[in-house]
Amino acid sequence: MSETMRAVAYRRSLPAGDPESLVDVELPVPVAHGRDLLVRVHAVSVNPVDTKVRRGGDPAGGPRVLGFDASGVVEAVGPDVTRFAVGDEVYYAGSIGRSGSDAELHLVDERVTGPKPTTLSHAAAAALPLTAITAWESLFEKLRVTAASTGTLLVVGAAGGVGSMVIQLARRLTGLTVIATASRPESREWALRMGAHHVVDHRDGLADAVLALVPDGVEYVFTAFSATSPIGEYERLTAPFGQIVVIDDPETLDVVPLKGKSISVHWELMFTKPLHLPADDTQHRLLSEVARLVDEGQLRSTITEELSPIGAAALRKAHALVESGSVIGKVVVSGGF
Repeated sequence: MSETMRAVAYRRSLPAGDPESLVDVELPVPVAHGRDLLVRVHAVSVNPVDTKVRRGGDPAGGPRVLGFDASGVVEAVGPDVTRFAVGDEVYYAGSIGRSGSDAELHLVDERVTGPKPTTLSHAAAAALPLTAITAWESLFEKLRVTAASTGTLLVVGAAGGVGSMVIQLARRLTGLTVIATASRPESREWALRMGAHHVVDHRDGLADAVLALVPDGVEYVFTAFSATSPIGEYERLTAPFGQIVVIDDPETLDVVPLKGKSISVHWELMFTKPLHLPADDTQHRLLSEVARLVDEGQLRSTITEELSPIGAAALRKAHALVESGSVIGKVVVSGGF
């Protein structure tokens, strides 16, 4: 194996259209220790977190490799690995605390890694991990819904990567009625394809649109857009003792208006476990279950655009697409360096 590898990194926080915003670099090949897998990356997808980190400031200590979602093949394993072997196909979202997956070879802990769905290409698989983990933890760990759960779930931002997975998981694994928000015909069609029972246009007032369908309010809300919808809208459309999961990054979020109805607010960040609970293997287990559901035809990949090959030019284009706010599903970059 060569002592160096190709990767894509950023050295300065620049707009995605700047040719220096993401650059091709040569880096030392990392070595697998402990529970690490060394994965040869075949495909990555770009999430809003990638663009937020790139725009958030210059990296300290040299070039930083971004990328979280990945699908690839295990090239080497650390001495304490028990779940995977060289040659296994895997997919994962990794950790924001480690060097990213926009590289030929990438280290990831086996406890946050799942077996790639056998029925999907690497590109289609790479679209899934971060959004599947976020959706799963939101539904089953924060809202604590089960197969027996009924009532209504509102998904705000339904055409995005996470919203797409929330809809699918809620439809396949619970008894909830799913209402999705969408403002464009293509977003509406996508949400229905994902499994939403109803789609509402939030542009003329989110609460009015939802209450027209559910006059007593919804029991559960998932939102990727708390920063752009007034909290009073959520108070109006949520039933007493309802619950809201928030995944975006508002500068402030005044939840006092929710107190009158005893509405609970939960934060979901899928990196919490790899950052703070490294021994926790629930993300490995849920990715394994998602792979099984995909292979059984119960869940589908959310890939909508594939760029190639993996390199700075394609990743700059992918970042720009994600930053546009108009992407439906997921943008994937595949094909090797």
